[in-house]
Amino acid sequence: MSFLPEDFSAFICELDKLKRVKRQITLPCDGNRQENSAEHSWHVALMASTLAHYSEKPIDVARVIRMILIHDVVEIDAGDLFAFNEASEHDAQAQKELDAAKRIFGLLPSSYADELLSLWLEFEEAKTPDAEFAKAMDRVLPVFQNMQNQGGSWNKHAVTRDKIEKRNLHLKHCAPKLWDYVTRQLDTAVQNNWLLPAKS
Repeated sequence: MSFLPEDFSAFICELDKLKRVKRQITLPCDGNRQENSAEHSWHVALMASTLAHYSEKPIDVARVIRMILIHDVVEIDAGDLFAFNEASEHDAQAQKELDAAKRIFGLLPSSYADELLSLWLEFEEAKTPDAEFAKAMDRVLPVFQNMQNQGGSWNKHAVTRDKIEKRNLHLKHCAPKLWDYVTRQLDTAVQNNWLLPAKS
């Protein structure tokens, strides 16, 4: 079945709305303004392509990048929820994001919509090598950013080291050399009072 360009225009234009979704990370290179979710997705995708050789398992890098580029599209409807909010809030957010995925991908012709929804769900479940690496990249980028910003959102929200480690466990399994690097960075962050020590 062939489609016309106008069959994709509503989806393409809808993506612009992701640029208005603000995140907790601030950008010292740009007056400490808040990063938006579209910038985040681009940054994660480029980082994943750069660090893909650290994956312990074979991955399809193009597929990983595609997952990353669509994973936060749902925030157009659901907004961005801070990673360390209460579990009950994350449960409610998960349903909002699923509803958003169905609506936004539903702007595409059905075969494309089904493909992107399936890819999005795979990312969320993080059970395949591609999806686990993609999710690990999504979760580790703030480590790089907060280290550059002397604690950044970690300081602002009094985040403890154990929370960062728990959030990055996918990295430990799929890219252990990167995990080792991250743990060394967290040592430095705690020593510099950019990150609170783990709760005993």
